[in-house]
Amino acid sequence: MVYHQRRKGEKPTDDEDEEGQSLAMECASSGYYKRSRPKLLTFLFISLLSCSFILAPHLIFSSVTTFSLSPFCIFVESPQVENEGPSTAAVINAKAPFYSSVTNGAICCDRSSIRSDVCTMKGDVRTHSLSSSIFVYESQDEAVKNEEDLQHEKIKPYTRKWETNIMDTIDELDLIAKKNTLIMNHHKCDVQHDVPAVFFSTGGYTGNVYHEFNDGIMPLYITSQHFNKKVVFVILEFHNWWVMKYSDILFHLSDYPVVDFRTDKRVHCFPEAIVGLKIHDELTVDSSLMEGNASIVEFQNLLDRAYRPQIRSLMHEHAKLSVVPKLKKPSRIRRKVQEHPFNKPKLVIISRNGSRAITNEKLLVKMAEKIGFQVQVLRPDSRTMLAEIYWALNSSDVMIGVHGAAMTHFLFMKPGSVFIQVIPLGTEWAAEAYYGEPAKKLGLNYIGYQILTKESSLYDKYDKDDPVLKDPRTVTRKGWQYTKTIYLEDQTVRLHLPRFRKQLVGAFDYTVDRLNQQSPNIQSH
Repeated sequence: MVYHQRRKGEKPTDDEDEEGQSLAMECASSGYYKRSRPKLLTFLFISLLSCSFILAPHLIFSSVTTFSLSPFCIFVESPQVENEGPSTAAVINAKAPFYSSVTNGAICCDRSSIRSDVCTMKGDVRTHSLSSSIFVYESQDEAVKNEEDLQHEKIKPYTRKWETNIMDTIDELDLIAKKNTLIMNHHKCDVQHDVPAVFFSTGGYTGNVYHEFNDGIMPLYITSQHFNKKVVFVILEFHNWWVMKYSDILFHLSDYPVVDFRTDKRVHCFPEAIVGLKIHDELTVDSSLMEGNASIVEFQNLLDRAYRPQIRSLMHEHAKLSVVPKLKKPSRIRRKVQEHPFNKPKLVIISRNGSRAITNEKLLVKMAEKIGFQVQVLRPDSRTMLAEIYWALNSSDVMIGVHGAAMTHFLFMKPGSVFIQVIPLGTEWAAEAYYGEPAKKLGLNYIGYQILTKESSLYDKYDKDDPVLKDPRTVTRKGWQYTKTIYLEDQTVRLHLPRFRKQLVGAFDYTVDRLNQQSPNIQSH
């Protein structure tokens, strides 16, 4: 029985019509084509001849682009820019290609990025989970009475393609373009969708909040936001907990229930499909590559829409417990905030247990309160609702945390806020690349606090002339396992409070000045 996929909560109608949608996707010629028929060779020649006229102006006037042609898509690839660092692959800034529309019944793949492959299928797209395949059929041709493979691509729809070890764990899909006059006899539609699909994997490093946002949620937004929720998400390596955790965000990206590719054995049919996710850089959105110049600000607006209803509920529950803090009386601080005596800047400390914990955290809290902050210590774990973390950080003025995956939550802070990242030994490059630079792109006032050797627990474990202490870069260059074992899993931090106090006082003064400039009637947090 064939039926149309409906929106969440939508009642079925008797006159649901299938509507094809023409979508322009970035694409590159890759893969191979089986051309056993002279008819196809003629078609190829004519297509190339036609494309030469289209591309002539670009070939004449552009000296920085490269071209690749196929009968199905036209591709102009912008040059890639590589940044130096321990893992060059992790900091490639992939540029979007200039493209023409994909030919109906074809597959068009962009494999130019070192981060991910993305393929577009347009026409009669049908899933076949048993064979890990997605088929696209060309329009029926009564003159042709046999089935023929026109194109065959393979893709693993995950955004860390340079990491061979992790990509080996990701399910691979076969994308096959066919010409067939007897379509209804092959993979008959069980579910007919009238909107496009986006296929992606939630395997790999899913389970780590940094990777969940960097490799999944943000690329999903980048890839699908222009559909305006008229899109179906089809997930490989499906996890119920992941869908539940990010259901609020998914609800604001799609009007339709997600599809579990492996367990849903039905044939799902779409007018178009994108297989794989586009990714720009670490925890960011490059507006120059987005339709309508959508930026990281629009992504934050999405988060706000997603979590605001839950926040209202949380605020109601905590209303009776809310106490407006009063200021301490040191003259310097009182002078700075005298215009708004009931509004202390809010400081959130992201607390860690075990590795990279701040062992004198209680003293840090007392010092921050004496400076004039309202302090909240947040200890997120797997059971903490993202809405609760969003509420705490979106209402904060300053966040402090030690380098680690939890720093991903800087995405929840408002532009103009202060983000202080404590950087343990051996983590300098990663702290800056993964969180420092993205935070600055978001518009945060970022402060990287590089600890002294004596502030690390490693100071008491190694000889003072050991490279672990004296030259961490020589150790981290040996490989990720060394970095992980020594600097990430076996190190805690005891802050030198007089030294760190200078950062807090600077953040306090900056915040108070900013709040005073915004409005004389600032609402309390």
